[in-house]
Amino acid sequence: QVQLVESGGGLVQAGGSLRLSCAASGRTFGRYRMAWFRQAPGKERDFAAGISRSGDSTYYADSVKGRFTISRDNAKNTVYLQINSLKAEDTAVYFCAAGNGFGPIPRRSNEYGYWGQGTQVTVSS
Repeated sequence: QVQLVESGGGLVQAGGSLRLSCAASGRTFGRYRMAWFRQAPGKERDFAAGISRSGDSTYYADSVKGRFTISRDNAKNTVYLQINSLKAEDTAVYFCAAGNGFGPIPRRSNEYGYWGQGTQVTVSS
């Protein structure tokens, strides 16, 4: 099993940047594909970005391409999400997720078995 703890959220003005972090427990972090999802008020939880076990492959939702960058440091058991050019519509709770398996990075939430508690990102316009 793995436990995930997100940090780095906050209140930011539109156009600003944030870096979210997700720290994982355990010694098997490198076995998991990792992803960031986000959930805006009254909406479903949506995939934002995902990264392969080694970090050599990433995948982004169309809505965040060019502004979000996912990365990981397996030595530190941490995955990051750099968010630039923040927009009001980026306001959401951001969740880190870990998933087993092989192949392409999954985009459906039910393919991830482990979740953090979320961190709130609020963008003021």
